[in-house]
Amino acid sequence: MLSSIIDAFKVPELRKKILFTLAILALYRFGAYVPVPGIPFHEFATAFQDTGVAMTMLDLFTGGALSNFSVFSLGIMPYITASIIMQLMQGVIPAVGRWAREGDTGRRKITQVTRYLTLGLGLINAVGYLLLFKSPAYGVQFSTEVPEALTNIIIVFTLVCGTAFIMWMGELITQRGIGNGMSLIIFVSIVSRVPSAIFSSATLTGDTGTGIALTLVILAVVLVCIPLIIFVERAQRRIPVNYAKRVQGRKMMGGQSTYIPLKVNAAGVIPIIFASCIIYFPAQLAAIFNVDWLTGFANLCSTGWLNWVLTVLLIVFFAYFYTSMVFNPEETADNIRKQGGFIPGVRPGTATVQYIKNVINRVTLPGGIFIAAIAVVPTIIFYFTNNQLIQAFGGTSILIMIGVALDTMSKIESQLKMYNYEGFFK
Repeated sequence: MLSSIIDAFKVPELRKKILFTLAILALYRFGAYVPVPGIPFHEFATAFQDTGVAMTMLDLFTGGALSNFSVFSLGIMPYITASIIMQLMQGVIPAVGRWAREGDTGRRKITQVTRYLTLGLGLINAVGYLLLFKSPAYGVQFSTEVPEALTNIIIVFTLVCGTAFIMWMGELITQRGIGNGMSLIIFVSIVSRVPSAIFSSATLTGDTGTGIALTLVILAVVLVCIPLIIFVERAQRRIPVNYAKRVQGRKMMGGQSTYIPLKVNAAGVIPIIFASCIIYFPAQLAAIFNVDWLTGFANLCSTGWLNWVLTVLLIVFFAYFYTSMVFNPEETADNIRKQGGFIPGVRPGTATVQYIKNVINRVTLPGGIFIAAIAVVPTIIFYFTNNQLIQAFGGTSILIMIGVALDTMSKIESQLKMYNYEGFFK
């Protein structure tokens, strides 16, 4: 792997992309510590320590920006929520569905609507957080040097601008850097919390030796689970396809055998991210309305048996949903037929489509259950131990980090192969 990284920096174009990506991510981490004007930093940090589990998890996905009330406090969640809404609208609103089938032109339209929707959700979240932290539950006294109305406008405007800036940085990474920008921002947010979580885990108990031993055990378990997760992430179900021989001009074409690779976890980390956004959406509503029963429901959804059940159901649902969005059996079967291919033992046409659908359904179920189990089991352990390292290195965090790392490495490897270098996966 080290030699592959060295080879990557030998390619000028790839080196520029990697350095550009690292620079944008460093800028994002810098913004997580720039406080919003008018916020009493120390008073707010003290008040935030008494927040519920839901707010703590939201802070994890913002990389600590929320606990600092920085310009990036809203994080990437408004954009992810907007993306989920647009994905769902493709199957509900015919016009959006047509955009999705129009190629680049349609995708640009969807992207533009997603941007406006992100700003709208960011505005709602910004107002909600402002009302929440000014409420008697937190009692944070904001700056009195300027009129209160002007302070509120400045805070909301800054938070919405921060959301727009994060969205812009993510798109810049996707277009000019390496990997998916939004996924990398979430990756960096989670990784940034790991050092403080390790320190908290080591000092959690009164006995330092016991805390260090427990921390080492947790890290060892994580290291053991990583190869298993990578194995499932790379696993495929290969459908064999044969092509009949045919004559084109003076050449004999076809007569070859290949396969259709269907990944066990074709959706990657998308089900985890989508499920997390849905589960912690009540926490965002609680921040907006600041109602006791809604806050209690948000904490219930963020921890306990209801959180575990909802996590499993939503992850499996989004595994099927996103797989159906990215893989079209009808189109695949039609392309096989047009190229003179067939699946052995399966008649072309409708039978081929149904066969591919059945294989996808059978393969997606164990993949969805596996990532759901990885996401839920550490959460259950954290519920009983209250160990911050398990929270930061929980199943959701591990799956996101591994999934994003594998996707980014695959993109670097594809670039290396263009210049005849060996990649990471040999």
